[in-house]
Amino acid sequence: MTALLAGMVLVLGAACGGSDSDSGDGAGTGGGSGSSAKKESQAVVSISPKDGTDNVATEGALKISASKGKLVTVKVTDSKGTEVEGELSAGDTVWQPKGNLRTQTKYKVNAIAKDKDGLASAKTASFTTVVPANTFIGYFTPENGQTVGVGMPVSINFNRAIKNREAVESGITVTADPPVEVEGHWFGNQRLDFRPEDYWAAGTKVTLSLRLDGVQAEKGVYGKQAKDVSFTVGRRQVSTVDSKTHQMSIERDGKVIKTMPITSGAPSNPTWNGQMVITERLKVTRMNGATVGFTDDDGKGEYDIKDVPHAMRLSNSGTFIHGNYWASAATFGSANVSHGCVGLQDVRGAGNNAMPAAWFFNNSIVGDVVVVKNSEEKTVQPDNGLNGWNLSWDEWTAPQS
Repeated sequence: MTALLAGMVLVLGAACGGSDSDSGDGAGTGGGSGSSAKKESQAVVSISPKDGTDNVATEGALKISASKGKLVTVKVTDSKGTEVEGELSAGDTVWQPKGNLRTQTKYKVNAIAKDKDGLASAKTASFTTVVPANTFIGYFTPENGQTVGVGMPVSINFNRAIKNREAVESGITVTADPPVEVEGHWFGNQRLDFRPEDYWAAGTKVTLSLRLDGVQAEKGVYGKQAKDVSFTVGRRQVSTVDSKTHQMSIERDGKVIKTMPITSGAPSNPTWNGQMVITERLKVTRMNGATVGFTDDDGKGEYDIKDVPHAMRLSNSGTFIHGNYWASAATFGSANVSHGCVGLQDVRGAGNNAMPAAWFFNNSIVGDVVVVKNSEEKTVQPDNGLNGWNLSWDEWTAPQS
């Protein structure tokens, strides 16, 4: 950003210019025949790092200052002409960037100061930032342009453990239109989720801005992402599963639009209680108990169903809401018989759209919320899937060590 504090005062005589090899004390004397010597600006501009420096740190290294005067213009640009946003301090005598510079980037600096008499002095320099040996990136969800349910958080999983979590989080912003407060919460050192206090309002546009290029996760490990991602929140749909009554009600935009019978986890393997977000939709998928710890004495899965229809994931540990064609029709609405999933009546092959599971699948999107209550199980952990809604706002926003 160009810091323009006052109208430019042209230096009498030669143009204001220079490089790091200049003295930095302004244009010289000179003048036509018979004229008196022209005054020089007393302002002196200093630029750190020096002109031509390589391997410059992305934070804390760039500083532009003026003595015997004040800075009136500071312009720092990369090779594409993009300006670096900065701020003045110390009575307009010091300029520093607001954030990190980008790695392996050449920057040009043009700074002008003027003294108390309004005479200007200028200085230019260029330098190149560090080429990192190690980098990190964040894999984010949801995707750019996606339409999601009201429960979808912004979730970022990093490919390296982050030691300097505060610096990395400061390089990420999540904004909403219409505006709402959004805060981040770390789950360990490799996952950072963002959410508002309550579910997003239907129709909200959410933007994730990653400004991680140049941010140090730890000494010698730099981010390399500079990216904006936007997604839209669709209609509000929250479905409530009651394990005791074996019923599920689907509420859309504040109105219950459908109720259907279900089966949930058997007493030996009850379904998690709590608020769970649909993270994946699979029309047909295979479910093998061995992948989630349900094995027999021979180490084989207690079940292996190769064609589970209309499956939607609710947790990383294997909780789905899905179609069930192997239980009798009388089971739904009367008994809990699953290994922890929520089952809806269906047919093999997922080919009958009149079945409850097909209807629910076709009327759900990633980010919709499924709330389970009255189960004999504990509340699902907030990091088991995208289920941070099970933390109160005070817990979500509390300082983290």
